[in-house]
Amino acid sequence: MEQLKRITVKATVNAPVAKVWKAWNTPSDIMQWNTPDPSWHTPSSENDLKVGGKFKNRMEAKDGSFGFDFEGIYDSVVLYQEITYTMGDGRQATTLFTEQGGKTHMATTFDPETQNDPEFQKQGWQSILNNFVKYVESN
Repeated sequence: MEQLKRITVKATVNAPVAKVWKAWNTPSDIMQWNTPDPSWHTPSSENDLKVGGKFKNRMEAKDGSFGFDFEGIYDSVVLYQEITYTMGDGRQATTLFTEQGGKTHMATTFDPETQNDPEFQKQGWQSILNNFVKYVESN
């Protein structure tokens, strides 16, 4: 199988890293921001944030036409700095958190899947990250 180039999405949140970290990892928060667009939602979220711990976010179209579980197992968790996990299909993702001057810079790098165009995947992950920024800054 051809190895696709890893994709990185980035954002800056106008909030300290402790607040960003909490919103990124708390299931009740995840259910509020984890969507690429308003026609989708995350009706359930489970998160055991530790090495070897699992997460599972149920993502569904609001009209009920499609849904899937986005899940994985944590490989690395460094408080306020890094989260790396492996998804069910073996792909990996890492999110780095860097606080500077009261703002938090985030960068997520992930292995793309082979079903969808890499640019489409990048746009989807970036949309979710942008939604996260809006959520944190407005709460």
